[in-house]
Amino acid sequence: MPDVSRTALLIGDSQSEPPDGWPRLGLAAAGYNVYFCGRGGTGYVAANGATGNYVDALQRGDWLLPSGTPALIVVEGRGNDAAGGASNAQIAGNAGRLIADLRTRYPGTRVAMIGTLARGANDGGGRRSEVDALLSGVAAANGLPFVSVGDWLTRYGLAKDLADAVHMNTEGRMALGGILERRLRELGLDPLPAADQGPLAAVPGSNSALRD
Repeated sequence: MPDVSRTALLIGDSQSEPPDGWPRLGLAAAGYNVYFCGRGGTGYVAANGATGNYVDALQRGDWLLPSGTPALIVVEGRGNDAAGGASNAQIAGNAGRLIADLRTRYPGTRVAMIGTLARGANDGGGRRSEVDALLSGVAAANGLPFVSVGDWLTRYGLAKDLADAVHMNTEGRMALGGILERRLRELGLDPLPAADQGPLAAVPGSNSALRD
């Protein structure tokens, strides 16, 4: 069985999909080897036509999951749920199902959540900021660490680094990665001491313009 004791399994959308996506950069800077499962255009409720939403993709085998016991599982995103009109009940319900399934499959692995990148409720964040707040409650109800990013574009002055309506340019991805690293460490989500390992292969995917 491979040693995945320093591997973070990252489940996400097009914010995470690129090799230099900011969630990947933040996890790598915190000391993890990152194994990505996900696709652009997906979320707890949203599917992209080829890959199901997070729950369906996990349960029907759309992703190639790592074996062993990863050090950390991080679920990122939900901008596509915000854009697609998913209700609070749909998002929260599917989030709960996903968390339960991940805990069953990886009972020895810590699970954390990252919310929905936005400008903030008082600066035009709209539904994206609402979904971030909703997911904070889901994480709390399940006893999971949560990184709220629903106001980061405004809080850290990064709206200038948007490449389009929702995605960051190179400078923005690097800046967000550094902020995420610090937040992970503040939450005590550094890798536990273990022998170094080689990175596992990530599942390739494609980005969708203006979709997370």
